[in-house]
Amino acid sequence: MGVVTGIRSLPGIAVRSFAFAESQEKPLRQRVSRVITEITALDERKQGKKTLPDEAAAHAAVSDRLDRHRVAGLVTVTITTDTTEHTKRRYGARPTTTVVATRVRVRAAPDAGAITEATRRLGWRVYATNHLAAERRLEQAVAAYRAQYVIEQGFGRLKGHALSLTPLYLPYAHRIVGLISLLTIALRLLVLIQFVVRRNLVQEQTTLKGIYPGQPGRQTQRPTTEMMLRAFQHVTLSHITINGETHEHITPLDEGQKRLLT
Repeated sequence: MGVVTGIRSLPGIAVRSFAFAESQEKPLRQRVSRVITEITALDERKQGKKTLPDEAAAHAAVSDRLDRHRVAGLVTVTITTDTTEHTKRRYGARPTTTVVATRVRVRAAPDAGAITEATRRLGWRVYATNHLAAERRLEQAVAAYRAQYVIEQGFGRLKGHALSLTPLYLPYAHRIVGLISLLTIALRLLVLIQFVVRRNLVQEQTTLKGIYPGQPGRQTQRPTTEMMLRAFQHVTLSHITINGETHEHITPLDEGQKRLLT
């Protein structure tokens, strides 16, 4: 379940998972690092690269990147304008002139205090409950939420590719009821297979691999039934009748398929 801390009050629970917070903190710091690199590169001079015309343009470019990476307030940005003067000597009829050149400079650095405060807010979730604190401890409530069956997953399967329950154009209501009843039987089978496999993997403290297309080494302890069924999509059963005698042949199963059946 992971280490959690929380606040219990009616009618809800505010819970912070440290593991979840850690998983959120890593991409946050990656976004901060990425945006600092992009902002610092704004005033780099390269052939064919347009320079920032003024500070207003620099502020707009910086704001766009901070918003796009969702790190506004986490990066300290300094925008200055360097002014240099040099004199062009008189040449022929051209008089001596003073040329003023400006260059907009942009610097960015992580705001350590703001990042620390932002990470303190990561990993929090609020759960609603009608149980009194005396009836169920915080740890029990969190465990119940994490172990719950999420019914929306079943609705997604009904409407998705697995069962494809689309808008119905059947003239009789009893046929609609019959079709939905038939699909819910298939849904129960999908859920049952997934539940049994995940439970067994947890009990054995092992994982499955070879069920992600193109990623033979990727492992998981929470496979879906659809993923496991795809592992058998190239298996065929052949029936051949010769002189009145029927012969059957099935594609040999690999070790991964045998393990799934087990």
